[in-house]
Amino acid sequence: MKQLQANTICYANPILPGFYPDPSIVKAEEYFYLICSSFEYFPGVPIFRSPDLIHWEQIGNVLDRISQLDLTGQKSSDGIYAPTLRYHEGIFYMITTDVRGIGNFFVTATNPAGPWSDPIRIPYGGIDPSLFFDDDGKVYVTAQQGADYDSHAIQYEIDIATGEALSEPQVVWHGDGGPWTEGPHLYKINGLYYMMSA
Repeated sequence: MKQLQANTICYANPILPGFYPDPSIVKAEEYFYLICSSFEYFPGVPIFRSPDLIHWEQIGNVLDRISQLDLTGQKSSDGIYAPTLRYHEGIFYMITTDVRGIGNFFVTATNPAGPWSDPIRIPYGGIDPSLFFDDDGKVYVTAQQGADYDSHAIQYEIDIATGEALSEPQVVWHGDGGPWTEGPHLYKINGLYYMMSA
């Protein structure tokens, strides 16, 4: 076995062994924060933090009250799908889909360990919504819509305080020709917009 140099960093892959699907990571101040799908399990959406993307500790659950999420009667693989975590001007946002329940919504917190707000519902989208905060102060939702080969990505502007749609949803991508275009996310890097999708 080779001896490691003193400055070598060792890490495990995966960084969180176990059941942590659909991870979403954001950096806020000195920490990275990670959330993942929790499906029918409650409390929902575990949240972890790390100073270095290697060492992680769970600091709570985003959805930990029945007033936020009632999963009574949910079956296996129902519940919370593909949450996305964002941080903007001192506020954390978690947006997701309750597949057989209230649909798409987001919650907010100033402390990622909680408490998180009750859900603010948004009107459009099938699954996998994501938030984008543009430089001009506008906020957009990008989400999957449709099923199978008709699956596509839509986008619309919202009022981030109320969840109200400020524009009609527009189809922004029809996918690559295969079924189930999922998990669309919008980014802006060096003045260009990028769409990432599964």
